[in-house]
Amino acid sequence: MELNEDARIDTSQVEDRRGSRGGGGLGGIPLPSGKGGWIGLVVALLVVLAGGGAGLTQITGGDEGQGDNTALEQRCAAQNALDQLDCRNTLYVNAVQAYWQTALPQHFGKPYQQADTVLFSQAVSTGCGTADSGVGPFYCPADDRVYIDLSFYEQLADQLGAPGEFAQPYVLAHEYGHHVQDLLGTEAQMRRQQQRDPGNANQLSVMLELQADCYAGAAAKGMTGSTDSSGQKIFKSITQQDIQEGLDTAAAIGDDTLQRKSGGRIDESQFTHGTSAQRQEWFGRGYQTGDPTQCDTFGDAL
Repeated sequence: MELNEDARIDTSQVEDRRGSRGGGGLGGIPLPSGKGGWIGLVVALLVVLAGGGAGLTQITGGDEGQGDNTALEQRCAAQNALDQLDCRNTLYVNAVQAYWQTALPQHFGKPYQQADTVLFSQAVSTGCGTADSGVGPFYCPADDRVYIDLSFYEQLADQLGAPGEFAQPYVLAHEYGHHVQDLLGTEAQMRRQQQRDPGNANQLSVMLELQADCYAGAAAKGMTGSTDSSGQKIFKSITQQDIQEGLDTAAAIGDDTLQRKSGGRIDESQFTHGTSAQRQEWFGRGYQTGDPTQCDTFGDAL
């Protein structure tokens, strides 16, 4: 994967809230240290994140904070901007949204509405409640924002075994897949069906997550054509090795893999995101077809 150093980094699509904690976390729970502790928290919170963060409201309540992009704008305007993790991720956000700006009307006949990505550290207040870094990246449909503590990538690499650079655009593309589901009404349909059929709530959640993985794969295929506001391509290249890194990341965060790493038994009744194999399959399908309309994970379930 090679980013175009001449591409303009549009920081207006990001809110930098790292200067403030933004809240006390999920009931003040500290982020556990060590492999087992962190993974255990992730497994415990998979249900919370099943709908891209919507469940946080039920735990804490909360409201939105304010960001200050001054330092980020200066850093991302510098000559070595792509050496900075936050600037690279801002450009990934630009690429994903540029893809959907064209793809959503082309494939679904609906206009795309941009959603900011909020960079935070330790904890953040959102329209879905207050979350700490242990929750991992998530999308909040209540305020149409993606939230991420960039330290997640270190945990993804060091503790979950997904160190590849393309893990980063994959994670962001997955969360923006939830935004697309929100725009299309899929997320709301799924919530209503969960209420009608609570016995299949987890299975419906898995379908939602796998569709977001498929959308991420389609975006990965299409991002090679994404351009900035001046028409400069954002990516010079995305290679098969990059796609493999996306597949490896999908495998690392499958429900069965996370349960196994946490030391527990594999309990399919607790799955909310899908197995490693399922996540790889649907990401691969999105990439191979390049067509988000091929991402129907629900069938007649909705």
